[in-house]
Amino acid sequence: MLRLVIPLLKSLFTDKASLAMENLALRQQLAVYEKAISRPRLTNRDRFFWVLLRKLCPGWEKFLLIVQPETVVKWHRRGLRLFWRWKSRRRGRPKVSDEIGNLIREISRENPTWGAPRIEAELVLLGYDVSESTVARYMLRLKQPPSPTWRTFLSNHVSDMVGIDFFTIPTATFRILFCLIVLSHERRKILYFNVSANPTAEWAAQQIVQAFPYDSAPRYLLRDRDTIFQNPYFMARIRNMGIREVICAPQSPWQNPYAERVIGSIRRECLNFMIILNENHVKRILKDYFSYYNHWRGHQSLGGNAPNPREIEPPEKGKIISIPHVGGLHHVYRRVA
Repeated sequence: MLRLVIPLLKSLFTDKASLAMENLALRQQLAVYEKAISRPRLTNRDRFFWVLLRKLCPGWEKFLLIVQPETVVKWHRRGLRLFWRWKSRRRGRPKVSDEIGNLIREISRENPTWGAPRIEAELVLLGYDVSESTVARYMLRLKQPPSPTWRTFLSNHVSDMVGIDFFTIPTATFRILFCLIVLSHERRKILYFNVSANPTAEWAAQQIVQAFPYDSAPRYLLRDRDTIFQNPYFMARIRNMGIREVICAPQSPWQNPYAERVIGSIRRECLNFMIILNENHVKRILKDYFSYYNHWRGHQSLGGNAPNPREIEPPEKGKIISIPHVGGLHHVYRRVA
């Protein structure tokens, strides 16, 4: 750029004739240069020179040969944008902390039906002063309309759902007994059980009636495709009780997981350690085990508590004693005065 500024300063102290000859020589050389190079490359200093000349000299367009006036105007506008971007880089709204941003995203993820005003109100109740526009900027963007997850759906209906299933019990005389259990999904509580050597659809339907007397029937009954459950008589009795059946897919025991899990617990924790003599014998054993199961056995899904919740016993209540259950297979520990 100095090579262009120095001749310009010299021209201020020369006469008009010399200045005109010098301009003619320069224009001739620029014309040759323009023919030799199709598109000359300009640096940022060159662009700054022409933007400055545009501001200082009224007839600056007449001096242009290698660029168009529109190009110089575009350079000026681009420089103006960069200038104001630099000037406002530390201005604007203060950035919220990572804690608040993560909290807004967590609330919007866990409550997909909430909008920015409701999340803002929740943050105010938690002691955070955040504007609605800030909440809207940090909220998660859903690609489709919000829908509850399967876990939410099951949690909303778990109090009205029970599962039923059969499992077999071999005896000392090589007979096979069939045990029907009715399990509540809400607290994994065994509501009812009975044993038979020859179960039928009529017998199974009568067990369901006895398990839910006085209009205490649940809304949903989850079962597999056992031939007894598929019998029209059984299905009609269930329907007349106002119960809606939820039937598992063929060969899919994982769709009735709670009943399958409790059957496994019955075998591992009780029946595998005993030789069953007859129906009365197994009924006494299972009655004792189910009493222990419902009142004392802990479940991970229940926070380590039992289906019938146990209270925490502080040390002030006395020393710890051991109480045997199921013939000593399991023990319960309590504090007594």
